[in-house]
Amino acid sequence: MSDEPQAIFFDLDGTILDWQSGMERTWLAACEEHCEGSYAPAELHEAIRARRTWFWDDPERARTGRMNLDEVSREIVRRAFADSGLQNRDLAHRIANDYRRQRIEAIAPYAGAVEALAAIRARGTPMALLTNGEAATQRRSVDRYDLAQYFDCILIEGEFGVGKPDERVFRHALAAVSGRPETTWMIGDNLAVDIAPAVGMGMHGVWVDAAGDGLPEDTPVRPDRIVRAISELV
Repeated sequence: MSDEPQAIFFDLDGTILDWQSGMERTWLAACEEHCEGSYAPAELHEAIRARRTWFWDDPERARTGRMNLDEVSREIVRRAFADSGLQNRDLAHRIANDYRRQRIEAIAPYAGAVEALAAIRARGTPMALLTNGEAATQRRSVDRYDLAQYFDCILIEGEFGVGKPDERVFRHALAAVSGRPETTWMIGDNLAVDIAPAVGMGMHGVWVDAAGDGLPEDTPVRPDRIVRAISELV
């Protein structure tokens, strides 16, 4: 990137908070915990994985589903049960609820993430937090780690009414920090939702590739910079 940013926008999950590490272990643990000999946990876990992919690959399902992740998890397990020839709805819900409880407890900031936010804040750079998802869930994460102190503007999809990649989210944040697209950075882990719309509006896109897998070969999105963690920015 060329110049120092005059404003920085951050995504939350997958950028500041690590929501993916341990996900598969948690699903498998929930399957094992409630098995009682009625199914093979590893096979059910694979069925759940397949149904998760099916659910989130549809943009409209994803848009409505992220407003109620508890119910999405229950639906995914119900469908995985049906795929596996299982019919115990209550058991499916117990597995899903156990998974959600464990995931909420496990979500935490990436190493160095909060320190990076504090360092940027200390420079006086205006910052905004732009996160999709249901209001109570996302506010709980913000409050749990006292993140509001670092941001001049926090836009949560469930509160604002629309989410990324809708340009209204970015335009509202720009107005809130008196920023201009060409001097603003957008930092996020989702190429389609975070980076593509920001770059399309003239902002600098910083893609967080936590896994270090590199850009997918078929993506048309070209971020201005790729980092493994936001701590690299300071």
